[in-house]
Amino acid sequence: PPQSGMVFLRETMTRIAGKAQLASVSGRYYGMDRDNRWERTGLWYQAAVRGQAPVETDALAALQRSYDAGVNDEFVKPWVMSGPDGQALAAMRDGDALICFNFRSDRMRQSLRALALPDFTGFDTGARPLVHIVTMTQYEDTFPFPVAFGPQSMKHLVGEVIADAGLTQLRTAETEKYPHVTFFFNGGHEQPLRGEDRRVVPSPKVATYDLQPEMSAPAVCDVLCDALANRTHDFMLCNFANTDMVGHTGSLPAAIAAVETVDACLGRVLEAAAKGGARLIVTADHGNADVMVDPVTHQPHTAHTTNPVPLVVLDPDDAAPLRSGGALCDVGPTALALLGLALPPDITGRDLRDRSSVSPA
Repeated sequence: PPQSGMVFLRETMTRIAGKAQLASVSGRYYGMDRDNRWERTGLWYQAAVRGQAPVETDALAALQRSYDAGVNDEFVKPWVMSGPDGQALAAMRDGDALICFNFRSDRMRQSLRALALPDFTGFDTGARPLVHIVTMTQYEDTFPFPVAFGPQSMKHLVGEVIADAGLTQLRTAETEKYPHVTFFFNGGHEQPLRGEDRRVVPSPKVATYDLQPEMSAPAVCDVLCDALANRTHDFMLCNFANTDMVGHTGSLPAAIAAVETVDACLGRVLEAAAKGGARLIVTADHGNADVMVDPVTHQPHTAHTTNPVPLVVLDPDDAAPLRSGGALCDVGPTALALLGLALPPDITGRDLRDRSSVSPA
């Protein structure tokens, strides 16, 4: 729920009482931006690192005022807490230790680049404190920070199997979802595989995506449709960000517009696939826009959902139906099977097509 932060903040304040102090608070819109909106990261930096932000004496009351003003957890503007002397507690100093316990990588990169990387140019940081940083997981394989829980070694992922077969592949998305079709899909590795081309389309520069629910989907669709119609690559991976990113805003009219945008794009994709003789898998890895109102609180629902997601396979040359009981781990094996590639032992998922129901020719 968009105001669940109050529960976590209250619990945090209870647990640290007499042991530690809360120094600053910020919504992820600022401290965890991933779209190179450096003005947002800069506001977080000024608060968390330099202690320069509006000063509050009561964190719970400050968060409630934010809610009362219609600003929920994600968009809470950074503030700092004051000590007995009325001065901000948040300023970092040389020798401080910073433990970044967010497990997800893409939303921690910008803040750490601003804080510690010598070649950072996103905004003027001023003199930066020399702090010791450790991250919960590996946020980027080029970061110099110690990692508490290093990445698992994942061999023979879908992209690697395709590359090892000597086939080419295209990865495309707009900025908000670009890591998902590259870094995440490649098992946490930044570098492209052999034969892998990448096309990123900038996400629109708007405050929130309900203001432009079409986002950059038409431009992403242009890239994909051109590749499909001309069969430029053997395998193409595309992510349309709209229904997830707009779903997070909680705006039902905007979510409807986002769904309509993706629907129109899929129509174009189908035409391009038919022109190029390509086969398609259309699916999602989680829901969001499918639930826009919380059924219990009747407030806007802004989180992911665990509802089953649709999956469609379009193959004009194969009428095999899809079997029931499929899971996310079966999508990759289905794609590899469509490419005529054998599954390595590491991949335990199965082709979603039910071959038993297809009569032999």
